[in-house]
Order: sequence, then structure tokens, then C-alpha cells
Amino acid sequence: FLSRRGRAGGGFGGAGGSFSLGALQNIDGVDYFAKSDATVGLPSGGNRSGDFAISSNSIDALLAKPSSLAAGEAAQVNNDAPVPIRTNLQETAFFFPDLTSDSEGKVRLSFTMPEALTTWRFLGMAHDSQLRFGSLHASTVTALDLMIQPNPPRFLREGDELEFTAKIINQSEHPQTGTATLLLDNAATEENRNEALRITSKDIPFEVPAGQSQTVSWRLKVPDGEEFLRYKVTAAANSLRDGEEGWLPVLSRKVLVTESMALPIRDSGNKDFTFNKLLASADSKTLDSRFLHLEVVSQPAWYAIMALPYLMEYPHECAEQTFSRYYANALGSKIVKSDPKIKRVFDLWKEGDTLDSPLTKNEDLKGLMIEETPWLAEADNQSEARRRVALLFDENKLDHELNKALSKLKKMQLSNGLWPWFPGGRGDKYISLQITTGFARLRQLDVATDITPALNSLSALDSALAHKYELLRKKNLLKKDNLSPWIAHYLYTRTLFLKDKAIDARTKPAFEYFTSQAKSNWTSLPSNLTCAQAALALHRLEDEETAKLITRSLRENATIDEELGMFWEQEAGWYWWQSPIETQAYLIEAFQHIEEDQQAVNDCRVWLIKQKQVSDWKTTKATTEAIASLLLGDSQLLTSNALLEVSLGGETVQPGKVEPGTGFYQQRFTGDAVTPEQGNITLTKTDEGVSWASVHWQYLDTLANVTAHEGKELKLEKKLFVKRNTDAGKVLEPVTGPLQVGDELVTRLILRNDRAMEYVHLKDQRGSGTEPTNVLSGYRWQDGFGYYEMTRDTASHFFIDRLPAGTHVFETSVRIQHRGDYQTGIAEIRCMYAPEFAAHSASLLIKVQ
Repeated sequence: FLSRRGRAGGGFGGAGGSFSLGALQNIDGVDYFAKSDATVGLPSGGNRSGDFAISSNSIDALLAKPSSLAAGEAAQVNNDAPVPIRTNLQETAFFFPDLTSDSEGKVRLSFTMPEALTTWRFLGMAHDSQLRFGSLHASTVTALDLMIQPNPPRFLREGDELEFTAKIINQSEHPQTGTATLLLDNAATEENRNEALRITSKDIPFEVPAGQSQTVSWRLKVPDGEEFLRYKVTAAANSLRDGEEGWLPVLSRKVLVTESMALPIRDSGNKDFTFNKLLASADSKTLDSRFLHLEVVSQPAWYAIMALPYLMEYPHECAEQTFSRYYANALGSKIVKSDPKIKRVFDLWKEGDTLDSPLTKNEDLKGLMIEETPWLAEADNQSEARRRVALLFDENKLDHELNKALSKLKKMQLSNGLWPWFPGGRGDKYISLQITTGFARLRQLDVATDITPALNSLSALDSALAHKYELLRKKNLLKKDNLSPWIAHYLYTRTLFLKDKAIDARTKPAFEYFTSQAKSNWTSLPSNLTCAQAALALHRLEDEETAKLITRSLRENATIDEELGMFWEQEAGWYWWQSPIETQAYLIEAFQHIEEDQQAVNDCRVWLIKQKQVSDWKTTKATTEAIASLLLGDSQLLTSNALLEVSLGGETVQPGKVEPGTGFYQQRFTGDAVTPEQGNITLTKTDEGVSWASVHWQYLDTLANVTAHEGKELKLEKKLFVKRNTDAGKVLEPVTGPLQVGDELVTRLILRNDRAMEYVHLKDQRGSGTEPTNVLSGYRWQDGFGYYEMTRDTASHFFIDRLPAGTHVFETSVRIQHRGDYQTGIAEIRCMYAPEFAAHSASLLIKVQ
């Protein structure tokens, strides 16, 4: 194939049609593009790589009689003839590879050559039935004596004022004087739009010395309502002429903006919200509302139940995942049998198709359709799992799967009582401790379960503790701090089984030693999770003083928020004790059993439920701990069926189709039904616990009039800098005045988010007179997380799988290509999992001299 090497938009005039191959000729310093029928073949009797030949009309023959583009024939051109226009500007010349050689082993290639003025590279490879092969690499240049190369912007936007530029290149031996012409037509009707675009003169005279080039430009201003354009740029000087035609999309200056507001509420009562931007829309003369969309989740605790299929159907067969499957089925069986209201919800789920993933609900609320994002497969998987959730809670299926998982778990347990990670491996004390803990958590939840496998593991776990103690004693290290996360976890689990199996004489010295270590050295533990485990173990050993000292310390370091409840600032890490979800679960248990503080327990549960709003619960282990903590004790989270009531502008919204269990419903107001008064919002909750709602307002407005929108959860700021070369190197200077063509403009997006989120889409629009410096899409890493960056014609897109809480900076660079005044466009961000968490910046005006 032939691939182009050079700037997009070039071509060679009047030379379209069918070609076999072209060769670059040079006579007296002037380049010509000569047409020829060429053949590429393997040499007879040879099999050397690269031993190809171009034959047929030889190069000598081409030099003897140059093509119709040669300077020697220029005088024969009719000056009154129309300027030939190049339209085929493809970047690659393709031909079909299914070729057959003749009797001499030669192959004839025939294909249509694009009309680009650029350097072309030819690549060929051939082989025969005996796998002898050869390859050919060649390059050629397409050129004319007089050429015009336009530099159109990728797009125009209504209201933009900029210069359309073109470069005239004179490769002849003589100066050329002539006229350059720009015609802008409506692409559909072919109506000339020069006057509407305020082009004062379509013709610009030029005089270009031999072997040099000159730039010409036309100033234009794009009116409102302008449609897709077609440009024709020509240059004519005496008998030499060239032209190019292309397409120029025009974007509306009115941009579609979606502004969202999260409406959280806790416990019974009323709560008022003010959507200030919607209220202020009454004063705008350019704003046009499309719709106002309301979403309500009355009972979000049901999201915990929706996570159970993830545990039940997890595909891997390791011991820990097998137990998670057993855990989910055991818990599901108890939930189904605990209350007739809950069973009725599952029956309703079987009949309907209501459990779509949050990623697939309301695509028009997102900045990008779900089909265009990298997360389509994730959304499909979640939706399918939610549709199967009711079937998984069928009582017969639950009992069958429960017995099946327990039987498999018993078979995997080794004779010493430990479980391997996968069947056939050696016993793993970490995996075994996790599974044993799970059995204890099920018993805490009053789930009928056979704890025999857990009891069988205790001897091996005790032996592991005693062995560690003996090693420390022999090395005289007992006076040092030897408390570790595994020791804290062991003490937590072992104290849950003291009544089932007492500590034997061999293990008792080790148990007493590490208990004293937990009492004196708990501050050295690396995480809140392990501190909570140590506190719970000491509480069961009746050391209330130390246990309450630990919980008091934990409380002092907590953050309490009206919306998010009580939580601890912690980012997920590599180690098992660094999981924020599991940490919260153990802290809930600590405050419930040690402090007996139901308010703190409820506050902690709020944070756990809110995490399900913007993300998923990461792992099977985290999911099991989260579900246990939400349902631990006398919680009535699943039995309430009260709906959250919403009033917009004094009018109560009547729920339509309500999703069973979660109490999810939505309502949409379109066109004239959207009023500024609906910005006064009141929520009314009649039961305890946490609920939330959200409103999404979508409207059209002139880009320059769009102001920044942010919430407490997300803030996005857009700043412009210009990159300068100084004696100290490259520096970024804030844009404070006019820019110059050729300047490198750096857009800095400053994102602040108060919570970790998943599946976040960030979009940064760019100005029409700029070109991105990096056009290659790819995966990037920064600040400890990764994202996929994709460059499109009008904007750069960032797809962030996992966005940690904090402040993050994203930068993109563009090169200023055109003089004029034009908007950069806005930057916007939205959590695809929870579209109510969104923000956008204002658009910035740039002036280029």
C-alpha cells in the first residue's frame, strides 16, 4: 500500500484517476510526479529478502517523456480553463492484495491515487508457494510547480471570528504573480456563503519568488444558524494553477449543558434545597430548557442485597471465593425467610425488568452515551446480574447452592484443618483465618450454619500462633513490639470461639503474651481495621478499659458529615487491612458491641451505603463484610417500604412506576413544563435511615453565557497558560492578553472531589483555531491512578476507572493555528455511576493577533 507522510489537506491538481504507480522525477531541480504502469515481482531463481524490482515503463523512459505536469508543457495550458480542484485527500492509497503474477513472475498493481501534495511511502511484500519472499520499500513525492495548501480549522463555532489561511508554494524557476481565491459554500445547497461569513474579498493577489512560499488569509466571522460548509481554495498564476476542496463543520454556539444536584437526606423530617442556577434562569434571554429529571432512591440499603449475586456467582474456585459463595447463599436464605415483606419484593423482581445497572440508566444525563465509553461491558454485566437477582433468591435454589458450597468447602479443607488457596496447594493460615472469621460472622447474624469446618481449623491456627511465639522466645525478642495485623486478626477470630473450644495448654502462653501485646502496643497497628479487631478481642476478654480507649481514639480521628455520616479518611492500599470498606465494617461492629452507641453505628452505615451510590464494593471479601455490617443486629433496613416524597416549586411529585425494594422512581418535566420555581426543592422522609434523590436540569445556552457549576462533591476549574521558552527553560505563564499564532496553549483542569468515585468521564472542549499537540489516544498514569485519554476533533476525553478523593490536575496542550477571537469551550465531568455528581467550568475567550 501507499501511505502518506506529511500534513493533511494536500494533493496534486488535475492528476486524479487510475494509476498503476507513480515515481518522483527531478529535472534541473524541479520535481515532477510521473505516472506509469509499474510491476513488482520476485526475481526468477532468487529468494533474497528485498530483491524486488520496479519495471514495465522504466525510469529512463519516464524521464525522457515527463507527465502532463512537467514545466515543459506548461505553456500549452488554457488560461481560461477552470482551475482543477483536488478533492480526494485520503491518507492511504489502498489496493487489493489478491494479485497474480504473469509467466515472468511479475505482478501488475492498479489503484486510484489520492490527490495529496505530500511524501508517499510504498510498502510491498510477496511470497510464493515455497515461502520464498521479498519486500520493497520506496518513497515518492507528489508536487506541482505552483501549489496551494489550505490550513482549515477542524471545525468552526457560531460566533467565532478567525482567519482562514493557505500557503502558496512556488517550485518553478521563475517568480509567480497571480490571485488566490476562497469560496465557502453551503455543503447541502451549494449556495455561496462568503458574504454571510463577512469575507470582504474572495480574491487576494500574491507574488511569490522562485523556490519560496507565501501565506494568504481571509478574515471571517461565523453567524448564528450557519450550516455545514464546503471550502474551495485556488491559486492561479499565468498558466500554473492549483486548487483544493474540503469540508468544514460548523458547531452551534449554543451548547447542551446538564447540571445536576444531589439531594441527600437522613432520618425522618423535611429538608429544603435550592437549585440556584435553575432559579436564576428566569433572567436569561438565551437559555432554552430541555428537561428537568428527578430520580429518587427511597431505600438504598437494598443495594446490599443486589450485591449478593456477585458473591453467589463469582467464577473462581479458590477456597475464599467458595466460602463467599456459601456466605452469600446462607445470608440470602435468612433474608428471604426473615420477613414476608422481603420475600414479596423478590417475587416482584421475578415479574419485572427493573434492575438495570446505574451505569445504563438515563444515558441522556451523561456527557457521553454508554455505548461510546470503555465501560459498556461492565454495565452489561451489572444489569444482567441484577436481572438474575430474584432467581438467585429462590428458596429451593438457595438451599441447593448452600449445601453444594459447604460440601465443596469441607472437601477443600486439609487434614490439619487449614484451607489452601486453591485445591492441591498447601494450607494457608491467612485464607484459613478469613474463612473461619466468616463462619463466626454468620453466627453473629443468627444465620443457621454448620460451624464444624471453622472449629476444625482452630487447632492449626493455634499452632501457628504458638510457633511464632516460640521463635520470638528463642531469639530473645519477646520484650519488643511483636504485634502485627495477622495477630490482631487471630485474636479477633479466636475470641469468637472461646466457648466452643478453649485455648489449650500449649497455646496458652502465646495467647496470653499476644493479648498483652495488643493491650500495650495497639497504637503501633498499621490501620483502623486492625485496631478495631484488637479492641473487639480485648472486649470479649473483658478488658473494657483498653477496648474503650481504642474506640475513643478512633472516634477522635473520625470525620462526621451530615450527608456521608461518620468515616475515616483512608485510601485503599495493597494490603488486606487497607480496604476502606472492610475497615468501616469492623468499626461498625466495634461501636455497636463496645460502645453500644447506635447513633455512631447508624452514622457509619450511612457512609457504607453512600459508597454504593458512586462505586462498587471492589472485592468479595469487602462485599461480605459490608453486607454483614449493614444487617448486623436488629436492623430493620430492609423492612421499610416508605417512599421519599419530593416537592418541586411547591408541587408534590407523584411517583409513577416504583422499583420494589429500593423504592426507586423517576419523573421528567420537558419543555415549557420546566419552570424556574422548581429550583425550590423539599424532601420529606417518614422513616429512619438514609435516602437520596437527585435532579438533573438540561438546557441549551450560548457558550459565552454558561457559568461554572459545581457541588460540594465535585469542583472543576479551567485555566489557560502559554508555554514560553526562557533562559531557565520552558515555563508556563498565565494567559493575560492576546496570543500569537504558533503559541503553545496549555489548558489546566483542576478537579477537586471529596469522595472516591468510579467510572468518571471528564471532557475538555477546545477552540476552533487550535490544533492538539498530542493526537494519540492511550492509557496514562498520574497521582497513583490510571485513565484513558482520547483525542477527538472538538475535545479531549478522559475515562477514569477509579478516581481517589483529593485534588487532581489534568493538562492538555494545543497549538494556536489561526488568528481571531473564539471560545475555548467548557470542561465538564460526571460520575457515570451516579450522574447526580457532576460539575463543569465556564468557557474562556481567547484573542489571537
